[in-house]
Amino acid sequence: MMRGATPVSVLVVEDEVLISNLVADALSASGFLVHEVTTADEALEYIDSGAAIDVLFTDINLPGGMNGAELATRARQMRPEMPIVYASGRYKLSEIAPLVPRSLFMAKPYDPNDVCALLTRLTGTGSPPP
Repeated sequence: MMRGATPVSVLVVEDEVLISNLVADALSASGFLVHEVTTADEALEYIDSGAAIDVLFTDINLPGGMNGAELATRARQMRPEMPIVYASGRYKLSEIAPLVPRSLFMAKPYDPNDVCALLTRLTGTGSPPP
C-alpha cells in the first residue's frame, strides 16, 4: 500500500515465527513495507532508530520483560501519531483495556488478509484487497 509515493511501513511484533511470517508475507503482497521483530525491546529499538513506521502491529503476549500493551504505551509516547493494532489469542479486549488512543484490537486466530484489510482502512491507503 502506498501513501503518496512512499509505501506504508508496518512494524510487526510477534514472537511466533509462523504467524509473523504469514502476516508479513500477506502485508508485503498487498504492498506494505514490513519490518518484523520478536520482542518489545527490539520494537522500541527500531522505533527509537528513527525508522519510518506508519503503523505498529503487536501481539500482546511477548517474551521478555514487556508485553504488547506496555509496548503500545511506550511506542505512543515516542510516536504520538502512529496507529497501533493489538493482537492476542490469549487475552480478550476487556482484559487489556484500556487501549491507547487511536488503536484497535484483533482476536487470534485471524486471517492475514483481514489484517491487510484492517491496516489499509486504518492508514487510509485505499480500498482493502478482495
